[in-house]
Amino acid sequence: MELTDAIAEKIAAEIQARPEQVAAAVELLDGGATVPFIARYRKEATRGLDDTQLRQLEVRLSYLRELNARRQTILETLRQTGKLSSELGAQILAVQTKQELEDLYAPYKQKRKTRGMMAREAGLEPLAVRLLEEREIVPEIAARAFVSEEKGVPDVESALNGARDILAENLALDPAVRRMLRDFLLHRGEIVSVVCEGMEEEGANFKDYFDWREALETIPAHRALALLRGRREGCLHLSVELPAEEEAKRPHPAECVLARHIHLHIQDRSARTVWLLAVCRWAWRVKLRASIEADLLEQVRSSAEEAAITVFGANLRDLLLAPPAGHRRVLGLDPGFRTGVKAALIDETGRVLAHDVLMFHRSECERRNALERFWKLLERGVELIAVGNGTASRETMGVVVEALKSRPDVQARCVFVSEAGASVYSASALASEELPELDVSYRGAVSIARRLQDPLAELVKIDPKAIGVGQYQHDVDHAHLESRLESVVEDCVNFVGVDVNTASAELLSHVAGLTRRVAKEIVTYRNANGAFESRESLKKVPYLGAARFQQAAGFLRIPRGANPLDATGVHPEAYGVVERMLASTGIRNMRELLGRQEVLGKLRAADFVDEKFGLPTITDILRELEKPGRDPRREFRVVDFNENVRSIEDLRVGMKLQGVVTNVAAFGAFVDVGVHESGLVHVSALSDRFVKDPRDVVHVGDVVQVTVLDVDAKRRRIALSMRKDPSASKPRFRGKENRRSAQTAMAAAFLGKVRN
Repeated sequence: MELTDAIAEKIAAEIQARPEQVAAAVELLDGGATVPFIARYRKEATRGLDDTQLRQLEVRLSYLRELNARRQTILETLRQTGKLSSELGAQILAVQTKQELEDLYAPYKQKRKTRGMMAREAGLEPLAVRLLEEREIVPEIAARAFVSEEKGVPDVESALNGARDILAENLALDPAVRRMLRDFLLHRGEIVSVVCEGMEEEGANFKDYFDWREALETIPAHRALALLRGRREGCLHLSVELPAEEEAKRPHPAECVLARHIHLHIQDRSARTVWLLAVCRWAWRVKLRASIEADLLEQVRSSAEEAAITVFGANLRDLLLAPPAGHRRVLGLDPGFRTGVKAALIDETGRVLAHDVLMFHRSECERRNALERFWKLLERGVELIAVGNGTASRETMGVVVEALKSRPDVQARCVFVSEAGASVYSASALASEELPELDVSYRGAVSIARRLQDPLAELVKIDPKAIGVGQYQHDVDHAHLESRLESVVEDCVNFVGVDVNTASAELLSHVAGLTRRVAKEIVTYRNANGAFESRESLKKVPYLGAARFQQAAGFLRIPRGANPLDATGVHPEAYGVVERMLASTGIRNMRELLGRQEVLGKLRAADFVDEKFGLPTITDILRELEKPGRDPRREFRVVDFNENVRSIEDLRVGMKLQGVVTNVAAFGAFVDVGVHESGLVHVSALSDRFVKDPRDVVHVGDVVQVTVLDVDAKRRRIALSMRKDPSASKPRFRGKENRRSAQTAMAAAFLGKVRN
């Protein structure tokens, strides 16, 4: 689709940019450039559009191109059927949404014979027109002239019914009418939920919604998705209604909207007005209400899905960019009671050195034997012990901590690591390819250890949906979710950069410009020829052509290569600029220049601007040279869980604990305090100030201090507070009088199911 000025201006307004920036970005995207590459290395062209703006632009451009393709299909169909007028064509060309386009096309679609069609065939359309346009007409008198046994109109009532069917159908297919009713009900209507007959027991999870109504325009995404899930599972019946006092009015307010559209004064009690009001009533109840309700519920679903996917993407980004422990030797423990604790020792590069099963939780004899083997593993230079946070995690951590206390000379520290998705990875084809010599039961321990070293490098191997940091992720469009999450993963990988000599094919496949096939070719070439010595040598890899190299090179790092710039985020196309900088300093060796802030700080970026590289790029280069190859992620920090709190039964109201944020939803944040179940900090308890969006306060992976507000051990729910004065927070699970609190608890339960 050609990028018109109108479309460029529309997208520019949405992403808070200028039309010329949009035009430049679209040209680059159409030319095959990726979002990370454009955001990082083409700032001059786009005048500084960041990756968030570019992703929004990409989504909107795709939508508008799909809209245009559908528009052209409809125009061609109307031309072929002879129904395309100049006025209709102009209207179709002017619409900006798919919904408006389909509304315009609806009257011209081929459809089954309707009552309105049959009335037209019986010659009743002139009667309908007269009744609509002539103010002084008397319906019963006018209808007499249209009575005809031959045409199937035996009496006056049949004639009037036929005219009614024609007018009601016209109203139902009128795009303006549908738009007015949708807007009216969106602003004034409520989504109403009642339990389906006989589903009280089976739908117990939805009991908070058995009699529920809430403003359609302001219903939060998580509540909307919960209601829609209840309907999909056959437990709830949903409808869109006005508030009860308005719904009871006669005529119905929606009928009044129709009456105004046909310029009818409802106070007029003439025979024509009474008859046309009955037509409006018929049109609303029979022709419009169900379809408008379906449109609005679909609009709510679409909006709620978008909000849920946005939350999931933000949480995934935080998780992928969690602080890495770095190149340390790690012992990964995948806890279990009956089958034992699977242990995997990995070296600083993630290579498996040893594996074992430690029977910590059976007989005393087995425990002593397991501890002996545990010490042998630790003697191999272990710095960190990563304990998966699933079943038997606290018990395993307790054994390990007690053992370490007996050996103060051992400096290894214990860390809880989320094992979400580890079992999915263990059974995957990728795990079989990476760890063919290991049984599937040990692969989870390897994954747990590696994700402590580098969460990003390990988590990209797992389907993001299996990590479980979303809200109602199974209720959204999977293709849309997958596309959005793939963009998040790509942005994170390129934001951090990748060591091309140690990265897995899966990690490399997310580098800008690289496909899975090219990523595998890089690993194959590396295994056959040894480590890459320079970025330039990557050009020898099959299928890694000039275009792919340009996109990927700046994000692929070679830490100990021949050219020190290959370890930085400086793109090879800009090496000449750095050479000029080096020459201006009088320093001969490039390695001596890197990191010399006292030297680099004296260079003026403007002195190195030329026709190819502008001030933004030069500024980025200087910043990169000051801290070459720096990891932009936060510093690694160990969470200190309370050793005396190992299960939900150990929690007491008022306890102050340290925890780690595992998920952030629209209604609050989930915090792991080390008892298998994550507690909920409701949005109202996140801070002493008002919080609209929980992500303004916390992110996945944050270490936080919380106070226990309430514990429901039976339902496995924990209410927490991050306020300085926790007494100002209301317990979320106590009593049934607070309907909103009960609903929040139910949302928490659903998220727990997804997470587990």
